[in-house]
Amino acid sequence: MTKTDLIIIGSGPGGYRAAEYAARKGLQVTIIEAHDAGGTCLNSGCIPTKTLCKHAEVADTIRDAATYGIHLSSADFSIDMPAIIDRKQAIIDRLRQGVEQIMAMPGITYLKGEAHFSGNKTIVVDDQEITADNILIATGSTAKQLPIEGIDLPGVLTSTELLDLPRIPQRLCVIGAGVIGMEFASIYRSLGSEVCVVEYLKECLPALDSDIAKRLRKQLEQRGIDFSFQSAVSRIEKNEGLLRLHYEKKGKAAFTDADIILMATGRKPNIEGLHLPSTDIRHSPAGISTDENLQTNVPGVYAIGDVNGRQMLAHTAIFQGFRAVNHILGTPDRIRLDLIPAAIFTHPEAGSVGLSEDQCKEAATPYRCHKGYYRSNGKAHAGNATEGMIKLLTDEQGTLLGCHLYGEHAAFIAQEVAVLMNLGATLDRLGDIVHTHPTLSEILQDMALRP
Repeated sequence: MTKTDLIIIGSGPGGYRAAEYAARKGLQVTIIEAHDAGGTCLNSGCIPTKTLCKHAEVADTIRDAATYGIHLSSADFSIDMPAIIDRKQAIIDRLRQGVEQIMAMPGITYLKGEAHFSGNKTIVVDDQEITADNILIATGSTAKQLPIEGIDLPGVLTSTELLDLPRIPQRLCVIGAGVIGMEFASIYRSLGSEVCVVEYLKECLPALDSDIAKRLRKQLEQRGIDFSFQSAVSRIEKNEGLLRLHYEKKGKAAFTDADIILMATGRKPNIEGLHLPSTDIRHSPAGISTDENLQTNVPGVYAIGDVNGRQMLAHTAIFQGFRAVNHILGTPDRIRLDLIPAAIFTHPEAGSVGLSEDQCKEAATPYRCHKGYYRSNGKAHAGNATEGMIKLLTDEQGTLLGCHLYGEHAAFIAQEVAVLMNLGATLDRLGDIVHTHPTLSEILQDMALRP
């Protein structure tokens, strides 16, 4: 049996960044990966989808060229989907090599294979047993599948499979209006697909401020994306060479036809295969239970990222990993895991950090809402990006509580607010900070100066 300081299961962003951080702090780390280095985010999540987002953006820019006085010789242009897939894969391969180099640094032992527990502090990889006082579970998540008839038909895909589709669907039907569903709907609409979205809830993006979500959805509708809310999917069947999705909308039977159906109904923590019943680690289908230091009920065993079901974002996993390693080392930190910015890379984008107005109302938290609009900003007009709105939430003393917005570069603006919130800034302090002119961030400053 091999002994080490720290075992990490999974080499996604949370796993490999925690391994690097721990090794630089002097720990001997063994990290185990069953598949490709980099995890879901690098290989079938954040990086490939954002690569496709860029291709979609270029296509939209070409279509809109006349707005900028640039007239193409032909209104038609072609999209080479195999070339797009090749570029996406080249980016993944390049970044994966970078992760593998990190895994080769001193202090890190990188093992390929399936890992499972044989006890609270013992991990088995193939026929090798490894033990450590500290174990960090970072196995990520997998796509959820609806238990409906027809789910296994050809052309019914998860996001992982859609990323490798070498053609543009004539009609794409997306089941689910969460982040994954909305991003793919936006991408493929830009690439030329007819797109419809079928969602069980009353509105898209339930984690986003409802006002912002509604406004964003209306923009996507103007781009030609069709939405059907309060719609419960019942089955999928073949129909004259197409896929027919049957659903019930407000008690009435309905259907839609498509050549590709994307199942974007969320993700579930990847705990199967870990043999957790052979341990004392508390877990459920929702994930592995952890405390504020990401430690499970078993001292020395931690769970970070998607596998704990808290917030399924790559940067959340990274900083949860830092917190876990700091706890192992007995090192205090000032990481605010309650202030995690998020972005939805639709066209236009959406971003958020902190409380939404809906959450303030639900918790009866006293607040003030301040609104700013892209249409009042010079840079937005220059970039033909005047559609957008920012909502800033403050307490009655002006301390920032949250920011939710949609519009161009929403992710960057949400990040600025995240920095200010980490520093305990007030609206008045925001108003005192000099912003570059012309930039979209000036909308924030104008909101502070004219509350």
